[in-house]
Amino acid sequence: ITHEGVLWPKVRNLCWKRDTGTSVRRLHFDLSPCRHNDLPWQLRSKFNNQLNNVDLNTLNSTHTNIPKIKAGRLAAQFWAAYVPCDTQNKDAVRQTLEQIDVIHRMCEKYPEDFMFATSSRGQQAFTQNKMASLIGVEGGHSMDSSLATLRTLYQLGVLGTAPALHPLVSPCSPGLIPPVIKEMNRLGMMVDLAHVSERVMKQVLNVSEAPVIFSHSSAYGVCPHKRNVPDDILKLVKEKEGVVMVNFYNDYVTCSDKANLSQVADHFDHIKKVAGASIIGFGGDYDGVERVPEGLENVSKYPALVAELLRRNWTNEEVQMALGKNLLRVFEKVEQHQAVPSDVLIPYERVKNTCRTSYGYDVPSSGGDLLALSHLLLVLCALLSLL
Repeated sequence: ITHEGVLWPKVRNLCWKRDTGTSVRRLHFDLSPCRHNDLPWQLRSKFNNQLNNVDLNTLNSTHTNIPKIKAGRLAAQFWAAYVPCDTQNKDAVRQTLEQIDVIHRMCEKYPEDFMFATSSRGQQAFTQNKMASLIGVEGGHSMDSSLATLRTLYQLGVLGTAPALHPLVSPCSPGLIPPVIKEMNRLGMMVDLAHVSERVMKQVLNVSEAPVIFSHSSAYGVCPHKRNVPDDILKLVKEKEGVVMVNFYNDYVTCSDKANLSQVADHFDHIKKVAGASIIGFGGDYDGVERVPEGLENVSKYPALVAELLRRNWTNEEVQMALGKNLLRVFEKVEQHQAVPSDVLIPYERVKNTCRTSYGYDVPSSGGDLLALSHLLLVLCALLSLL
């Protein structure tokens, strides 16, 4: 990719030959770009984020380790700072910060292999033959209905977030979507719609001034699963100049528990047919799912999918677009929308819950409410003692 000063993704020397028009004889490409990857959650689940108890050079119980990354020729990786939905209104922010922390520490522990990155600009990681490591937050519950928390996550290196599974963007609170999306636009943070409903997809595509991404979703027209993207939305994504990055989870590939590499390629073909090659990317979702297709067992297998697309008469240019040019275009356009962040507050009545105080809002404080309630209970106890 001939964008001067671009850190990721960079693809070089993509060339191939066909034998009798059906098989790929020779395929060379140096680096392939960002994917969605849940290795950080595996580090929490298996090791409680204690990196001293694991070696990513020898870890074999995950889809991802350093040798597999090198075999898959990954130039950059969006590590997911994911925490489960049941942390919402509890400790979602704390757990999200801990996931961001483990990503930072992972880069520090393996400085010969990983380099933390916070921008689409710069050549340092690539020129040093390291994998650029970026952070994406998966789930709007991680910001706890707070634009200030969203801004803080950005300052910690979060470059994209999926504002899903959260009251701000749920169907019952559609009015809260605009302030979140507009703030993400101002920050230069990518909006990821991989987990939202079709209704929210349309609303966000209408509100966002910048392109959006689906970081790990496939084509509904091939597998009618709610996590996949319908054809009419694919066309809207094209109009917005966004990207749909194909998911490798069997359930989203074939709507069953079994799938293969060729069936993943079917999703690429379908998206290309409906909306063109300019909106397609590689999503993966390794270490975030239990079942992956035959032929795509781990992150080392990406070259096999590239070979399959070439066998299906995708041009070098189209493959390079899917490998990175499309996502890079989105990244740069999102950054072009950066502006001074807003200090608009989300109305308290829209975010209040039993675990939330109201300090700063022009409403009675939670502490005062509790104090008044305790006084009332004392009075009731005194009255009962007289009976």
